[in-house]
Amino acid sequence: MKSRKLILILTIFISFGLVLAACGGSNNEDKSSGGNDGKKTEENEGSTDYSVAMVTDEGGVDDKSFNQSSWEGLQAWGEEHGLSKGNGYDYAQSNDESDYLPNLTRLTRDGYNLIFGVGYLLEDAISKVAEQNPDTNFSIVDTVVEAPNVASITFAENEGSFLAGVAAAKKTKTNKLGFVGGMDSDLITKFEVGFVAGAKSVNPDIEVDIQYVGDFSSADDAKLIATRMYGDDRDIIYHAAGAAGNGVFNQAKDMKKNDPNNEIWVIGVDRDQHEEGKIGEDNVTLTSMVKRVDVSVQEVSNLGLNGDFPGGEILEFALKDDGVYLADTNEEAYTEEIASAVDEWKEKIINEEVDVPQTRKDLEEFEKSL
Repeated sequence: MKSRKLILILTIFISFGLVLAACGGSNNEDKSSGGNDGKKTEENEGSTDYSVAMVTDEGGVDDKSFNQSSWEGLQAWGEEHGLSKGNGYDYAQSNDESDYLPNLTRLTRDGYNLIFGVGYLLEDAISKVAEQNPDTNFSIVDTVVEAPNVASITFAENEGSFLAGVAAAKKTKTNKLGFVGGMDSDLITKFEVGFVAGAKSVNPDIEVDIQYVGDFSSADDAKLIATRMYGDDRDIIYHAAGAAGNGVFNQAKDMKKNDPNNEIWVIGVDRDQHEEGKIGEDNVTLTSMVKRVDVSVQEVSNLGLNGDFPGGEILEFALKDDGVYLADTNEEAYTEEIASAVDEWKEKIINEEVDVPQTRKDLEEFEKSL
């Protein structure tokens, strides 16, 4: 399978006006999607007949994280070309794993030219439907499917998470951090080990408690994990748990409401989760490790529209091309000292002075070198 590194010229995409509201509707749309076979109608005088749809994983399109970012990118693409939801682009929401293949099959039948599977959990379903429908193009986010009609979108999550670890190490007052993952998998391990490596690069004595929810939707379970972590003096928690991560934010905000002087923080993931940390004038979001899933979806959609669909390729979005980065929205908490340290380590990674681990075995070797 060929590999292509895409350079993200963000100013171009900003000019397209990324849609910030995830207005895809509620779960009541029940795996909504497709109207009018994704094509133009009299009500939709868009500039193209090319149509694109996406299938969410179980987190849902309004998960305030990964799926939502993908949907924002697809909305931005539709707006760019004068299309509307149900008339040129749409999504199908999955409530659990059993919905993946039926949703993909239905969107294929509805005639969409390109269909995204959002998240590595859809790998098997994308593989099956792509093989059965060689004339339809598909794209999988966060994993690789080797097929001539599938474009695989990947990110250097370990690099962005390394910087999140640096920020946490510079901010913590207890030298005790937490990591809450969704499902223990190769993908989420990249977040985990990158975070630990970054924190320990600043201070090898920092402790990181690592726990997994078991899925990407159980916010209540994540809240319980966060309760225990904060209770154990872990003052910063980085979550890579999708919609379940909302439970981490909920616990941090509850504790902050009860004691405004309590200095606890959350590091968000996938999109800038600054809004999720708001409590009146306070905010518990230190920063977020942002993956430009929105831009990747928009980019691949435009490649398909222009007849350059990268079927059979792996598209890599890394730190050096702003495919991942740390948000600095909370200027009061994300101090100049933190920003300076993050920038210093970012340059080291880009210049290949630091080889950021991707697996737990890699992390063991990395820690020995500190």
